[in-house]
Amino acid sequence: MTFDWEYAREILPDLLTGAEITVYATLLGMVVACVVGLVLCVIEYLPIKPVRVAARGVGEFLRNTPLLIQIFALYYILPQIGISLPVFATGVAALGLQYAAYVSETYRAGIDSVPRGQWEACRALNLSARHTWVRVILPQAVRPVVPALGTFMIGMFKDSPLLFTIGVAEILSEAMNAGGRTYQYTEPIIMVGAFFLAMSLISALLLWLLDRRFASSRSLV
Repeated sequence: MTFDWEYAREILPDLLTGAEITVYATLLGMVVACVVGLVLCVIEYLPIKPVRVAARGVGEFLRNTPLLIQIFALYYILPQIGISLPVFATGVAALGLQYAAYVSETYRAGIDSVPRGQWEACRALNLSARHTWVRVILPQAVRPVVPALGTFMIGMFKDSPLLFTIGVAEILSEAMNAGGRTYQYTEPIIMVGAFFLAMSLISALLLWLLDRRFASSRSLV
């Protein structure tokens, strides 16, 4: 087996276009995951038991069903109930909802790590629930879990190739299209693998540096 460098240079622009879509899908999906995950997490602290149970059920469903099934569900079922999303938006929503369930548990761990005295101080100062969460609890809860959120983003990035199953023109989709035109799959698949490996290693290094920075800042407190 030989690697055709000329062919690789020929398909590189298409793969770079797909890589850009992959990165956008991951970043937007992570935004959805962080927002929805925070909502699911905060709901579980409400005093209304049926609402807490419903939020817990949604989280368990998202965590315990495969991402590919969720992608197909959003793509094929939503239009039947009158909700039609663009293909890219469908893929972003699927990634975000899948990881929102994991992110919510990470938020919960951060919230539970906030000293109980902080809650009591808020009650003593007669702060509203909104100010208690926004000004006191969440700033202390989110910062320690930032490295964990970064780990989830790497996982989402590596899961993003599943979006090619519904026609999102991400990097794997472009690679398969190139292979389908020329019947040469070796080069595009190797290039896609190299792209994910490089991006994952760079992201892991950045997370390691971020974790060390947070660890050093905590040791100074």
